[in-house]
This record gives sequence, C-alpha cells and structure tokens, in this order.
Amino acid sequence: MSNETISRRTLIKGALVGLAAVPAAALANPQAAKPAAPAAPAAGGLLDPASPQAKALGYVHDANKVDPKANPMHKAGQFCHNCVQWTAAADAPQGPCNLFPGKVVKGGGWCKVWALKPGAKLG
Repeated sequence: MSNETISRRTLIKGALVGLAAVPAAALANPQAAKPAAPAAPAAGGLLDPASPQAKALGYVHDANKVDPKANPMHKAGQFCHNCVQWTAAADAPQGPCNLFPGKVVKGGGWCKVWALKPGAKLG
C-alpha cells in the first residue's frame, strides 16, 4: 500500500466518470436496463377481515355484503378483481393485493381503497 492521498478534485472526477458509465452501460446492453419481473408475493394465506389492516380499510370477502351506511363510496360492480391493486388474473377466485402484502384476498371482495383498474369494467 502507498501513503499517497487522493485530492478532492481527483475523487470528484472519478465519481463523475463512474456515474456517466452507468447510462452508457445501459445503452450498450438494453436487456440490463429492464426491471426484473416482480417476485410473486409469499402466500401467507387468505386475509382475515378481522385483522387490524383489513378493518382499517373496510375489507370484506364479499362485496355484495358491504354496509352502504358505513361505506357510502361503494358502488355495485366494485370488486377486488377489477381494482388497480389486484395483481392476479381478473378471473382468479383469489389473489394477491398490493395493499395486503403476503396475503391473498377474494376476487369478489372489496375495500375502501378500491379504484378501477385501467381497461377493466365494473361488474
């Protein structure tokens, strides 16, 4: 090892060259720039509607049983399977939801955070 010190100017130049190399490497290999496919969430079982997070978001297994007085924003045709947070196939009976990591929810369920998935239809 040597006892030479690196000047601040040399260190900054090296850092800038290194930062410039990252986009250049992505241009050289476009496959490397693509994000990896998201890993399937761990199946921790079906979400319990009595859990604190499910209660806070008003989750129910059956959207047809939503209390309209407690959830005035709920409309007919709103189900987990046509929500933007649903990550399974639209026709799956149950699947993962971004709001409840590690758990699965019923496709026919509903919660207060429901928002129509782009391209999906109510019902």
